[in-house]
Amino acid sequence: MADCSTLADVRVQIDRLDRRIVSLIAERAGYVEQAARLKKEKAQVIDLGRIEEIIGKVRHLANENGTSPELVENIYRAMIDAFIMHESHEWTRLHSEP
Repeated sequence: MADCSTLADVRVQIDRLDRRIVSLIAERAGYVEQAARLKKEKAQVIDLGRIEEIIGKVRHLANENGTSPELVENIYRAMIDAFIMHESHEWTRLHSEP
């Protein structure tokens, strides 16, 4: 992590990270779209066991990286909710076409 001396420096670093984060979100979305294609029933879009597995893993990763597990969990739960909506729309689009 860069040692910033001004708020402008902090913002430059946040902008740099945002570019990387959005790229990773786009990649994750691609896999979510593939999952929608592979799931036979729309009910499979929400997998509570998988969600809790992911939360456990990211909380552990947060601890390993010296950040708040609660912060990471909150971010991931919001992200997972958004991806569930995306996958649900994608599932409907893919499986309702003639």
